Amino acid sequence: MKIRFAEKSDIEILSTYDKHIRITELESSVSLGRVIVAEDNETLIGWLRWNLFWDNTPFMNMLFILDQHRSCGYGRKMVAYWEKQMKTKGYDLVMTSSLSNEAAQHFYRKLNYMDSGAILLPEEPLEIIFVKKL
Repeated sequence: MKIRFAEKSDIEILSTYDKHIRITELESSVSLGRVIVAEDNETLIGWLRWNLFWDNTPFMNMLFILDQHRSCGYGRKMVAYWEKQMKTKGYDLVMTSSLSNEAAQHFYRKLNYMDSGAILLPEEPLEIIFVKKL
């Protein structure tokens, strides 16, 4: 498995899977170095997309591993790679979130992310906010 920053050439395949972001925003995120991809033999396994919360704290917006590659440790490796990159860039805190009805909340807790608060939007499950000191 290879983990690397996404390039313009990755946008087409990412946009076929990632329907949570407009193509123009995806293009911007890639150009800013805020998308990481994992691949095996040049085949996409998954991606991690992040932004800055309050313009100063890295916030992982999306971690997605394609179904056939789940439960193989790829997500854990991608998060570790991202955390290392954030530490290298001088950040000492990172954030992410998960809906309360998603199993991902348990994944983040296993990676030492701490519950930090929540947001309740109309007609949505509770969104749990997680933080981790690097």
